[in-house]
Amino acid sequence: MRDKTVNMMKLEFFAKSANEAFARSAVASFAAQCDPSVSAVADIKTAVSEAVTNSIVHGYSDISDKSECPIYIVCKLLESKRLIIKIKDRGRGIEDIDKAMQPLFTTDTDGERSGMGFTVMQSFCDGIKVCSKVGKGTTVTLEKRLDCR
Repeated sequence: MRDKTVNMMKLEFFAKSANEAFARSAVASFAAQCDPSVSAVADIKTAVSEAVTNSIVHGYSDISDKSECPIYIVCKLLESKRLIIKIKDRGRGIEDIDKAMQPLFTTDTDGERSGMGFTVMQSFCDGIKVCSKVGKGTTVTLEKRLDCR
């Protein structure tokens, strides 16, 4: 039996740091219709923040003017009270997903990043899937079961 979509939303915004807070608040607001626990909302905000930041910092790292660099988010609330969040960019892509998902791995040559983004997403979500093509972009799909009140 297919898990029916109860509600859905789509967002598109430029890959600018100022939009990271907007993205996580928008997704948390969408999830709020299910009246999840405060800790579930915090988990969602943290995971979305990490995914969007990865797109900005790594996906579009070689582009200084990010005004034409889109990030897309699609959220679905399923009948089973699972929230599915897809965060997509059209950036440079990830050459080796398995390597990129290892704790402490980073492509940041300046040493300002810890390489814990995917680890954080895994810690705060019930599932994560990463699809990427070099030169085409990356899609991170996060799944969170919501204990709706």
